[in-house]
Amino acid sequence: MFAVGPPPPPPPPLVCLDPGHSERPARGTEPIGPGSRVRKARDSGGTAGEPAVVLQISRKARSVLLRRGLRVALTRTGATFTYGAGGNADRARFCNRRGAALMIRVHADGSTDRRRHGVGTLYPAWRRGWTDDVYRPSLNAARRIQRAVVGATGAADRGLTRRSDLTGFNWANVPVVLVETGFLTNAAERRRLTSPAYQWRVARGLADGAEAFLR
Repeated sequence: MFAVGPPPPPPPPLVCLDPGHSERPARGTEPIGPGSRVRKARDSGGTAGEPAVVLQISRKARSVLLRRGLRVALTRTGATFTYGAGGNADRARFCNRRGAALMIRVHADGSTDRRRHGVGTLYPAWRRGWTDDVYRPSLNAARRIQRAVVGATGAADRGLTRRSDLTGFNWANVPVVLVETGFLTNAAERRRLTSPAYQWRVARGLADGAEAFLR
C-alpha cells in the first residue's frame, strides 16, 4: 500500500494586465458585445504616448504582483497587441482563456481641457448575457483598485464610472476594470506618468487593489 498525501495546493490566482492600445492599432471594427449589431473600432489609438506609458506601468505592476506570489499574464509585452484580430474583444478573450481571477485594463486619459487631471476607474454596466456574471465582482474590484491607486499616488480621485459601451468589458467572462491612470494631456500629470518613480507608485497601487480584491 502506498500512502496518499494531501492534494497539492491550488495555484495562486492569475491577474491579467492589459496595457491599453497599440503603437500600430488594429484596423476595422468588431461587435460591441456577443451577438450585437453595434460595432466599434477594434482600437481607437488612444492618447498620444499612451501605448508606451501604460506598457511601462503594466510591466512594473507585473513585477510587484509576481513578488507577492501571484501569477500574471500581459496581453502585450511589446508595442503592439497581436492576439487574434488585435481588437478589444480579443483582449478580453486573451484573459478569458487563461481563467484570470481579474483583468485590469491599464490606460491613460486625454482631454481637450488640459486642466483635467486625476485617476478614475471604469467598470462594466450590468447587461444580461454579457456582463451579468461579472458585474458585481468587477464593481468590487473597481472600488478597491481606485482607492489603492489614489492612495499610492496622491492623484486627484475622479471616482468610478459605469460603462456599457466598452467592447473589452462586454466580451469579458472574468471580473474586469479599466484604470485611467492620469491625463497625458495635462502637462504636470504627463511628467509624472512618464517618470519611472511615479510609474512604480501607480504599479504598487494597482497591485494593492488587486490583492485586496483577491483576498
